[in-house]
Amino acid sequence: MLKEKERENVLKDNNSKSCGCEYTHKEHKEIDECKDSCIYTLENLGCAHCAAKMEKKIQELPNVTEATITFSTKQLRLKAKDKEVLLPEIQKICESIESEVKVVPKEKRNNKTKEKLDHSLEMKKEFIELIIGIGFFALGKFLEETKPEWSLLMFVISYLLLGRSILLSAVKNLIKGQVLDENFLMSVATLGAFIIKDYPEAVGVMLFFRVGEFFEHKAVEKSRGQIMDAIDMRPEVVNLVKDKEIEIIDAQEAEAGQILLVRPGDRIPLDGNVVEGESRIDTSPVTGEPVPVKVQPGSQVISGCINTSGVLKIKVEKVLEESMVTRILDAVENAAASKPRIERFITRFSRVYTPIVVSIAAITAIVPSLITGNWNHWVYTGLTFLVISCPCALVLSVPLSFFSGIGAGSKKGILFKAGSALEALYEVKAIVMDKTGTLTKGNFMVQKIHAVNYMEPDQILSMAASCEQSSTHPIGNSILLAAEEKSLKIESPSAIKEIAGQGIKADVANGQILCGNRKLMENHQVAISGLEQSGSGTEVFVALNGKLAGQIQISDTIKEDAAMAVSGMKKLGIRTAMLTGDQKESAQAVAQEIGIEEVYSKLLPEDKLNRLKEIRKKHGSVMFVGDGINDAPVLAGADVGAAMGAGADAAIVAADVVFMTSNMSAVLQSIQIAKETNKIAKQNVIFALAVKAVVMILGLTGYASMWMAVFADSGVAMLCILNSIRILYKKNRQI
Repeated sequence: MLKEKERENVLKDNNSKSCGCEYTHKEHKEIDECKDSCIYTLENLGCAHCAAKMEKKIQELPNVTEATITFSTKQLRLKAKDKEVLLPEIQKICESIESEVKVVPKEKRNNKTKEKLDHSLEMKKEFIELIIGIGFFALGKFLEETKPEWSLLMFVISYLLLGRSILLSAVKNLIKGQVLDENFLMSVATLGAFIIKDYPEAVGVMLFFRVGEFFEHKAVEKSRGQIMDAIDMRPEVVNLVKDKEIEIIDAQEAEAGQILLVRPGDRIPLDGNVVEGESRIDTSPVTGEPVPVKVQPGSQVISGCINTSGVLKIKVEKVLEESMVTRILDAVENAAASKPRIERFITRFSRVYTPIVVSIAAITAIVPSLITGNWNHWVYTGLTFLVISCPCALVLSVPLSFFSGIGAGSKKGILFKAGSALEALYEVKAIVMDKTGTLTKGNFMVQKIHAVNYMEPDQILSMAASCEQSSTHPIGNSILLAAEEKSLKIESPSAIKEIAGQGIKADVANGQILCGNRKLMENHQVAISGLEQSGSGTEVFVALNGKLAGQIQISDTIKEDAAMAVSGMKKLGIRTAMLTGDQKESAQAVAQEIGIEEVYSKLLPEDKLNRLKEIRKKHGSVMFVGDGINDAPVLAGADVGAAMGAGADAAIVAADVVFMTSNMSAVLQSIQIAKETNKIAKQNVIFALAVKAVVMILGLTGYASMWMAVFADSGVAMLCILNSIRILYKKNRQI
């Protein structure tokens, strides 16, 4: 299975249990600030434009530092003093804009099954109401020529059935001062049609609007459900082994130390250890890696992976709230709450768009009517403008596009820690990569030892291992492993000092050992002339009491998919570069084999950041991919920082994107997902605005009806929603 460090640390920054929230401490900087943060679920939230209004009003409340509503996940993320005191006021704001919305603490939200059941019942109720309304409308049309009085009565009944909830909401909102909302505008438009005695048009438009809304809500919920199903791998129940019996209990009730049964085909429900049975585990839902992994008693397993063959019994190590499935879901929800620039722009634009279009509608209805006297025609034209003045298609489709992109990434083991990361990735012009652990596997092995000054190879290896005992670097580990395989004596130094970017200085019984690169030797006046270059490998020099003892040659293995990924980046027009602390010869050999265009070697951590700035100045926006603790400053300094999931904590915390897998193909896939996401978001914006503009022009020239205006609102919104979720199902992104 995955390494322990990967299991523990990939989502560590999203698991802030110490203060009871899911914001990262990187964002808060202080734990005290984090204690003022919480997450609420907005049940029955059905309108993206309304969500934007709620967000603005909540942000204006006293003591509120930050408030973000994510329509895609129905969540309100609040940062405020005395948030419990503010809750009734927040509830009041939400109800004033959308009366059925309930503000519920996240931990009290309904389970997935109940949410789906409640939504299904609501949709059935709405569908029955629509069918009855359609029946009365059809009867009214049938009696229109023969019995106009009865026809009018049928139209009125149909209108009240179809428009009752919209009219009531409009009146409630009007009393609360909410004028330019969708319900009010639709009510004015259809009642206006009644006033000019266009009864079939009034009822037909309300019917078409309700049908459009029905399918729009269905599309939203289906899209949201498909995305959440792809990322929400939390189990509803687990099979608890109890006294040789199997008891089915809620997953939330499972406790650490309990034994669970996992049958073939089941997901691993919670993080734990295998205590009985052997099987192969499909880790692709979590890491994106397609090759199943063999597990047996003692193996660690991660929730969300799929048991493909044998029956397993696992001992629960982490409860549901701490398991990987919950942490992945939290990471995705956190990312969805971080709004990219285009979404913030659309939110601001929508606040201006609606008043402008309503004003144009009023002018269109009144001014030409006063000049021509043709009130019916121009009032009707003005009413069509009212119908298309709601910006729902815009406000809804953009965040849903980014949420789909985040979901598509999570399916591949790519965690975007913010929606803005997808936007930044779209603009990347150069990808800069670390070498060890990123382009190579990091499984260093000692290949050759050169001894000088009457020393023996085993003596050199033993001295180097004594220096590397506490090292976590792959090179140090390879030296230790080689010494242990030969059962060499490894002495514990009385004093040890690590010199960043150079190596280690250690005091042992025989004197002082230096173990590191050429720069370490030069800085301590150790002559190394006469030794051959190590070629494509890494060279480690060992000196004792100021005299060279020998050189150890160590080589790494290039990842199988590295060359393919770099080739794909070039096809996308992206420049590739490598930054490494290794020797020039080793770095050049790896770069040549993979196809990297620019190579910078023998760099200290601060040198990497300076080189990154030079590359950005030369090529534009830069993405850096790394995994080591030394990479943290460069990750933070890049336009987009990406960390390999098996890397160090500091690298993962500093990164904008985390790859759960260590494959280089994930880097290419993240770029492709970002490009698709941004492309679809822009398509939705252009399409929605274009259709609305065309309908406005047709309306002014007398060719557009209110039916067409309803399509420009609800119909366009539905098409944009369907377009948004395409990202989730696209396959074969690899080039």
